[in-house]
Amino acid sequence: MAKRAEFFCLLVLFFSSVSAIIDDPQNKQVYVVYMGSLPSQLEYTPMSHHMSILQEVTGESSVEGRLVRSYKRSFNGFAARLTESERERVAEMEGVVSVFPNMNYKLQTTASWDFLGLKEGKNTKRNLAIESDIIIGVIDTGIWPESESFSDKGFGPPPKKWKGVCSGGKNFTCNNKLIGARDYTSEGARDLQGHGTHTASTAAGNAVENTSFFGIGNGTARGGVPASRIAAYKVCSETDCTAASLLSAFDDAIADGVDLISISIAGNYPQKYEKDATAIGAFHANVKGILTVNAAGNSGPIPANIESSAPWMLSVAASTTNRGFFTKVVLGNGKTLVGRSVNSFDLKGKKYPLVYGDFFNESLVQGKIVVSRFTSSEVAVASIRRYGYEHFASISSKPFSVLPPDDFDSLVSYINSTRSPQGSVLKTEAFFNQTAPTVASFSSRGPNIIAVDLLKPDISAPGVEILAAYIPLISPSEEESDKRRVKYSVLSGTSMACPHVAGVAAYIKTFHPEWSPSVIKSAIMTTAWPMNANTTGFESTDVLASTEFASGAGHVDPVAAINPGLVYELDKSDYIAFLCGLNYTSKTLQLITGEAVTCSGKTLPRNLNYPSMSAKIYDSNSSFTVTFKRTVTNLGTPNSTYKSKIILNRGAKLSVKVTPSVLSFKRVNEKQSFTVTVSGNNLNRKLPSSANLIWSDGTHNVRSVIVVYIGDYS
Repeated sequence: MAKRAEFFCLLVLFFSSVSAIIDDPQNKQVYVVYMGSLPSQLEYTPMSHHMSILQEVTGESSVEGRLVRSYKRSFNGFAARLTESERERVAEMEGVVSVFPNMNYKLQTTASWDFLGLKEGKNTKRNLAIESDIIIGVIDTGIWPESESFSDKGFGPPPKKWKGVCSGGKNFTCNNKLIGARDYTSEGARDLQGHGTHTASTAAGNAVENTSFFGIGNGTARGGVPASRIAAYKVCSETDCTAASLLSAFDDAIADGVDLISISIAGNYPQKYEKDATAIGAFHANVKGILTVNAAGNSGPIPANIESSAPWMLSVAASTTNRGFFTKVVLGNGKTLVGRSVNSFDLKGKKYPLVYGDFFNESLVQGKIVVSRFTSSEVAVASIRRYGYEHFASISSKPFSVLPPDDFDSLVSYINSTRSPQGSVLKTEAFFNQTAPTVASFSSRGPNIIAVDLLKPDISAPGVEILAAYIPLISPSEEESDKRRVKYSVLSGTSMACPHVAGVAAYIKTFHPEWSPSVIKSAIMTTAWPMNANTTGFESTDVLASTEFASGAGHVDPVAAINPGLVYELDKSDYIAFLCGLNYTSKTLQLITGEAVTCSGKTLPRNLNYPSMSAKIYDSNSSFTVTFKRTVTNLGTPNSTYKSKIILNRGAKLSVKVTPSVLSFKRVNEKQSFTVTVSGNNLNRKLPSSANLIWSDGTHNVRSVIVVYIGDYS
């Protein structure tokens, strides 16, 4: 059986092929042709235009076999099979923004919502009437409609604004909870991998009591907004997850009437915005008032590899919660070592011979416990391995535990010094994690190489060892020998963090339906918890673990975010100015936005009215001064005064001045502007220098992180 995509997410090896191009047998490849906004002329018919372009460049009168997809509901473009010379001709045509390969994208809870402060039932303030009117579009591997997490018991009919369909394929039925489904893979919208079911239930699944993984993590599994509706858009099959499918999902979701989009998918590497399908789709969603929440990626802890880099998306890193899954190893000498795994098997304390090595003859390890840095065994009773930086609990078809390096070395010493070493692996237990929250080692790091003065990721959320809905088709370990089937399983990845923040955004929208995507995003970022300063503690090479390049603004706080005090607002014109500052031409931006654009003067990207502030310095040996211009809007109380405060982080040797240092507001929705000037010298090349700017009126503490750095840390 093919490995489920989430496993590859965890090991940062999704879809083992790293080929970025989908090849056609006849020297043609599928390319995406992006043409920006739809023209406003009533007589314009997108598909006819797309067909005529193909006829012109191919010289063929019948091009149905060339056209793969046509985008015609929310933005303009198509995907088609083209030769290299045809691609070049299309790229030069009037009205074309970009032409890029149809890349393959990668897929990237009982306790987590309690950890975030959204308690079960009446313990959390909710606005259920509006929550039931919220529709979250989940772009993923599909969904398992029969899961209890998506039952429509107690739900009324779909919101009147819903314009979508239930087109899930054979034996697929929607209901008043799962109100829509579309498939772009020819497999049907049913989830065959478990990933989409898990993410959808994390964002908006019903509260389902007494869920666990064979007794591990027992509790009530639920989403952040259990009363909201879900629309599933399947873009990932077991083999492909293409840009063409992803753009089709955005095209439909925007027109269908979703309120938010959650997409736990990332590319193979950072892409310029005009060639990044997620950035393109999210831009057009943002213009229509729809916030896109995107997984930051699972390429950590290597620096400068975050794929989710656009300012109109909310990019989410993965972090730990205060619950961890730990598996004890008991040795024959009575010593107990504590490792990580989700091990549902119980050896009942019986001890077996321990065998150490990295390569084995299977016949020699039968009936024994294998101890190895890398490998496990099909015939051994159990396995004990050593972990490096990938510190999270995963599932196997047999008992196992993954030990920290020091404990693993201690175990090896015991084996080497003992005539008949024995041990046992116990069933996993859930324990309090005192260091939480810390950013997961696999979570993609900044700095942002597409827009170097824009801090990414934006926010961190629970993404380690998350229990949520799953599918009964495949084993939770993905191993063919594993015959177990579960309704709820434990996964880790920024894929799991993303729907947490989508749920938080939906929660905020239930109290403030009129808030724009940028206001919701600002509220989430400026009310976040500062992250734990501890590193992950497993690999000294993970130097960015405790920095803003790992966590962004910090760890999401849903309850605080509904009352942020001040917010940083952005609209389409701000994003256009930002793109002008990145040297996009007026002609290109006119195609993207569908309106006349003039890039006048030099607009600095760092002056985008973003809730965080970041600047790359190009000479570490000399002194520097950079300024950031910002405007805040008062959403707190009238007649309020906010005073600024600067807190330097990690011993940063920076001088930070805020002008003016006090902001006074007479009314709600009033705007006030200020400038932040940062100066210093001799920057650390290994770590970014940072500070926190806090605006406080005594009730609200509006925090913005400030980062200056040199180099890309790669």
